[in-house]
Amino acid sequence: MPARYPCVPGHELAGVCVAVGANVTRFKVGDQVGVGCMVDSCLSCSACTRGEEQKCSKNIMTYGAAPGPRSGCAPGAPAHTLGGYTSGFVVHEKFGVLIPSNYPLEAAGPVMCAGVTLFDPLRRYCAGPGTRVAILGMGGLGSIGIKIAKALGAHVTAVTRSASKVAFAKRCGADEVLLPSDLSNFAGKFDLVLNTIPVEHDYMVYSPLLERKRGSMIMLGLNTGLVVGIAADALTCGTSRVKGSGIGGIESTQAVIDLCAANNIRPEISIVKPQDINSVYEKLEGQNESGLRYVVDLSSLKDGSCFEACKNVPPPKLGKPSTGLSVLMIIGGIFKMVCCCGSRRSMC
Repeated sequence: MPARYPCVPGHELAGVCVAVGANVTRFKVGDQVGVGCMVDSCLSCSACTRGEEQKCSKNIMTYGAAPGPRSGCAPGAPAHTLGGYTSGFVVHEKFGVLIPSNYPLEAAGPVMCAGVTLFDPLRRYCAGPGTRVAILGMGGLGSIGIKIAKALGAHVTAVTRSASKVAFAKRCGADEVLLPSDLSNFAGKFDLVLNTIPVEHDYMVYSPLLERKRGSMIMLGLNTGLVVGIAADALTCGTSRVKGSGIGGIESTQAVIDLCAANNIRPEISIVKPQDINSVYEKLEGQNESGLRYVVDLSSLKDGSCFEACKNVPPPKLGKPSTGLSVLMIIGGIFKMVCCCGSRRSMC
């Protein structure tokens, strides 16, 4: 979808509440508050009533979307939502997340998106004591996923193609780390495989890892496999063993930030200034070899000190944008996944 300009991105927000409306009951001035990918939904459909606002057909994304009844634009502002790269943000209390006071703000932002993206399927598919979980990819998603799965009590195996990331994965808490040459020795060993790999790849080569009767692989990386997994799961009424998942709802986001605070789980982060954003985009071109989430400290926006520094920052040197997903790739992937159907895994 084409970007709407002026575009103010940012959907992993964390800040301090400075004012509340007269009818607000969930928050008070001084609270730490987080905002994720959504700022509105219909709140009345079946998805919303079961706490999965991310699946509402009328949900409103935090930036670049037409506003809804709880996410109106200020007079004179563009007629679309503006995100969190700003010195101030207004959100309806139904779409705010209370960040525990003992949890650092710089760590909280990534939990609003990356954290819940991993937590939601882990909880949905009953990861816990006695469960074996494999996490593919050691980027920003994979690293926080290891920590969350361990906090839930699962035995966690990291899978990476890079030998240089073995130590990083173990530092994040992985019980063991597999390289591609190790995979054949672990066929049928995992109840849940979370695929966070962000680039196009042959995701079906990992399906032999699944426990033969109840195992599921959840596609989470932004590639064709995510689209195919969501479609295949819908077409097979949930019996496809390879599925897709996006973010979680507000309740899940609150649950994961509470879990992170209770277990001192913090994403692997690097704090940068606004004038560093373009260089960060260049570092992340293709894939995140560092495994870090880059957190922008926006405090310099308040006094305007960053504006002069940003004036002469050159645009990022990025490759050509993707031309879109191939229809044939999607159809072929759905066929492969449908053929990989098995008995539906019971939910918690």
